[in-house]
Amino acid sequence: MFRKTFASAAAVVALIIASPAAFAETLGGALVSAYNSSGLLDQNRAVLRAADEDVASAMASLRPTLSYSANATHSPDNTGAEYWTETYSLISQLTLYQGGANKLALDASKELVLGAREDLIAAEQNVLLNAVSAYLGVRTAQEFVNLRQSNVRVLSEELRAAQDRFSVGEVTRTDVSLAEAQLASARSLLAVAQGDLIQAQEQYRVAVGTAPVSLQSAPRADVGMTQDAATEYALREHPSIVSVQHAIAAAELGVRIAQASNMPSVDLSASFTERRVDGGSFNDSTSYGVSVSGPIYAGGAISSAVRKANAQRDQARAGLHLTTLSVEQGVTNAFSNYRAAVAASEAYRQGVAAAQLAFDGVREEAAAGSRTTIDVLNAEQSLLDARANLVQANANVVLASYNILYATGLLTAEHLNLPVTQYDVIGHYNMVANAPIRSSAQGRALDRVLQALE
Repeated sequence: MFRKTFASAAAVVALIIASPAAFAETLGGALVSAYNSSGLLDQNRAVLRAADEDVASAMASLRPTLSYSANATHSPDNTGAEYWTETYSLISQLTLYQGGANKLALDASKELVLGAREDLIAAEQNVLLNAVSAYLGVRTAQEFVNLRQSNVRVLSEELRAAQDRFSVGEVTRTDVSLAEAQLASARSLLAVAQGDLIQAQEQYRVAVGTAPVSLQSAPRADVGMTQDAATEYALREHPSIVSVQHAIAAAELGVRIAQASNMPSVDLSASFTERRVDGGSFNDSTSYGVSVSGPIYAGGAISSAVRKANAQRDQARAGLHLTTLSVEQGVTNAFSNYRAAVAASEAYRQGVAAAQLAFDGVREEAAAGSRTTIDVLNAEQSLLDARANLVQANANVVLASYNILYATGLLTAEHLNLPVTQYDVIGHYNMVANAPIRSSAQGRALDRVLQALE
């Protein structure tokens, strides 16, 4: 389904770059790599191809079949003589009428294909959101490491200053011990931050398919719509909702298929047989006919199948209600989280500025002798905490903006204008929908396409 109702978020992702190396370090490059290397997308594409083949199977059931048989039997007659009998047959069959079940099955399989396409879009959204999260995770973990390294350097300077002041009698041994304890704690926290960075890098490798090198800052997504507009769009176009709608349509057809089991079936058959006894001449025979069959009593199995189909239809309808509520709630939560993240980021930005002023002032006062070492260490810790909070808040803003696209159903390669070769869902369907045989020109072309996908 073509999704360009709202302005594209292409401006958000820096896709126009000077070199491939630079592109690989941007969020846009990470999204491209994640899309191209995703095993989840490959899995869902295979699921969709299997659904396409269900349409081909349903189409084949509307066509005549032709089969052959050959056998040779050795048997004695009443006189004790033994004979070889060879029989060769060609048999053709065609279902003329089946209560409409075969045509309904074709329509149901088409609905399931449309639903599988929406499931593929949902999987694509998950892949891209995981890539965004992993990208921001590495960026945040690296900035935490940088903060911890800076903290170690500052505390090392504070320790040297405390030792110098202790040597001239300005502070006590307690001040030096406090500085040493803070430095030891900072070094341990640096080690933890470095471990977190390694984990974030591994998560990035799994989500994106490559190891992170030097990731640039990630801009927030340009949502381009209000919450009300996003909710309206999501309720109409979100892949989870559209997929369930097709499942309902298929389930309703399933009810009609089950009901058709009560109808008679009309079949046309024809056969050509050659028989030869003990190497003699062939005797040919040709036959054809029409047969009508239908149930009289099936022990209640048909009625049970109809009730089951009705229950499955009701289940699908209830699923649509639940999915609609979930999508609507997801959009509301996404906008709420985004607004909260923006507010928190601004508050932490002001907090960093205030903490920096406080730290500078306390350090100057300590140099003048009006502040103690513990005052300086506390101010340094407050500044570090404020900077760490700001780093996390900025990452939360970016992730929350992409979560809005995800909740709305717009976090796709098409909407982001990612320079990728998108899977042609219609092209493969058109190649198999008519159930081509392998020896035909279309069948050979299909084989080449499938070999290229392996």
